Amino acid sequence: MGAYMLLHDGLTERATESPLREALVCGRRRWTYQDLDVASDGLAGHLTASGMEPGDRVAVFMDNSAEAVIALYAVLKSGGVMVPVNPLTKAGKLAFILRDAEAVGLISDAHLHGTYEEACAAYSPRITIIRDMRERDAAMGYQDFWQACLRGQASSVGVIDQDLAALIYTSGSTGEPKGVMLSHLNMMTAATSVSSYLGLRADDRILCCLPLAFDYGLYQVLMAFKIGACVVLERSFAFPAALLTTMERESLTVFPGVPTMFSMLLGMEGLVMSHDLRSLRMITNTAAALPPSHVERLCALFPGVAIYSMYGLTECKRVSYLPPEDIRRKPGSVGRGMPNQEVYLVDPDGRRLPPGSVGELVVRGSHVMRGYWRRPAQTAERLKPGPVPGEYVLHSGDIFHMDEDGYLYFIGRSDDIIKSRGEKVSPKEIENCLYAVDGVIEAAVIGVDDEILGQAVHAFVVLKAGSRCTDRDLIRHCHAHLESYMVPQHVHVVDGLPKTDTGKIKKTGLCMSALRAMQGLRRTVPSI
Repeated sequence: MGAYMLLHDGLTERATESPLREALVCGRRRWTYQDLDVASDGLAGHLTASGMEPGDRVAVFMDNSAEAVIALYAVLKSGGVMVPVNPLTKAGKLAFILRDAEAVGLISDAHLHGTYEEACAAYSPRITIIRDMRERDAAMGYQDFWQACLRGQASSVGVIDQDLAALIYTSGSTGEPKGVMLSHLNMMTAATSVSSYLGLRADDRILCCLPLAFDYGLYQVLMAFKIGACVVLERSFAFPAALLTTMERESLTVFPGVPTMFSMLLGMEGLVMSHDLRSLRMITNTAAALPPSHVERLCALFPGVAIYSMYGLTECKRVSYLPPEDIRRKPGSVGRGMPNQEVYLVDPDGRRLPPGSVGELVVRGSHVMRGYWRRPAQTAERLKPGPVPGEYVLHSGDIFHMDEDGYLYFIGRSDDIIKSRGEKVSPKEIENCLYAVDGVIEAAVIGVDDEILGQAVHAFVVLKAGSRCTDRDLIRHCHAHLESYMVPQHVHVVDGLPKTDTGKIKKTGLCMSALRAMQGLRRTVPSI
């Protein structure tokens, strides 16, 4: 096995060493390493022939599919920067991402035409490639995905591990997504450390039903191809019963998920037990710590399966993991730092704190992002000088307790970003959406702890006198303009919201008000 420097080296070397080895299962189709390597080579060559240059950004706006995997690797092979975008993204946000990244290319699915056509009307990339292209797409000058794969021929490009590999957009406290800049070195470091502590093997068969636009989903493919394993790629976790059948049929060994998914499975224990899942050897969880009660039930439901609880953030991929042997000894913990990094806590003045303290988590290592794309002020808030002259470390914005053994326990965020269904949700973005509704004069959005979702999104809205707008109207509006995971689970129409002395909406205490409102005990939020 060679010394990898670039993300796509794994696919190239696996295709050379074991060309007929199964790399990907997607629906009824099975793909070898050679299949994926040849197709991504062709598409990479087409991108280069179409005028794409090293460092150019290409958005991949696709459902989980073999074509999406091919597209991502083709962008890397052409020296470009992949910009994976969740297929649930609405046209306005897609247009923002395309414009903000100055994307030269967009690769998408024809069934998403309503979204990409509207987005491209606002910002039109120079190269647009569509899978399952329609006549209308051809008339608009778009190119067919598989024709592009057949026409191209890959050529060597001058990329080193310091060059950007990806821009992954994540919600920001301002309401505008910001692009996390990750180099080949950043992502290779993270993939190596995570696959090392998990002990992933070439004979593993890894489930991936998380979006490839979500870094936890993307890394399942990157890590698998790095070691020669196989990924069974599903569009989503929307149909868990069908997924269990797939897990049994494909003899899956690794099941990565988020608390929402495991909560759903625990609600159908009888169905899980009716499937033969003896091949499963590992469950990995991130986005939020599993509740201790869920850990106990998962251990009972999957006896003998190693369960890893982990914590990470897009800005550095992974921070910590809790070894399976500690999962009962340290309930609620997300473990200690992973290999090849340093983590510690600091106080509000940036002074390092000893174990046993509560403070902001700081991460030091080669996996730490290069910064936020063209946002120097926001970058400076997160990347600050580290202990070694000339280096920068990541101030996570997350508050943790570190016990005397160095194990981490999540306390909360220093900003108001909500983590729901494993995704970062910006309250500001939802509030802006609600303010666009005629009749809304005030809006406040918060996250409320939820066993299934991690945090549930709750919105408080004050309406103009005489407005006939209802909570259902507001939820319908959000469904039309926001990704599904951002839509509030509850909208509480209230008479007023608490304010600070300067007139700003004060969210302190709204969690309790949300519980009261759900119980129908009161309509007006009290002054806090």
